[in-house]
Amino acid sequence: MPRWSVLAAAVVTVMAGLGVRLLWDGPFAKYSGDALYTVLIYLLIVLVLPRVRPVWAALGATGLSWAIEFAQLWEIPPLLRPLLGSTFNPPDLFWYAVGAAVAGAVHLRCLFR
Repeated sequence: MPRWSVLAAAVVTVMAGLGVRLLWDGPFAKYSGDALYTVLIYLLIVLVLPRVRPVWAALGATGLSWAIEFAQLWEIPPLLRPLLGSTFNPPDLFWYAVGAAVAGAVHLRCLFR
């Protein structure tokens, strides 16, 4: 995939996340935001490693998202809380995996067009 298209997808993902937070609140906004957060991590992995296979990018994005979530069990520095969060929430782990799976499926589809 061309890097400019991955970068464009990352920008759209950030805009979608901000739009969801602006238009909705509650569980829908929270969990879709979790999934989109992992989609953004997935896209950053693909941006840095353009030849990465979708399954490895999905596993990497899920693993990094989970690592950040589990880090919330300890003290996150106040400066990083807006980016990394501050409260561990087990259902987030599922939604991170959903975001990575959807990103991987879309990536795979784009590769075989």
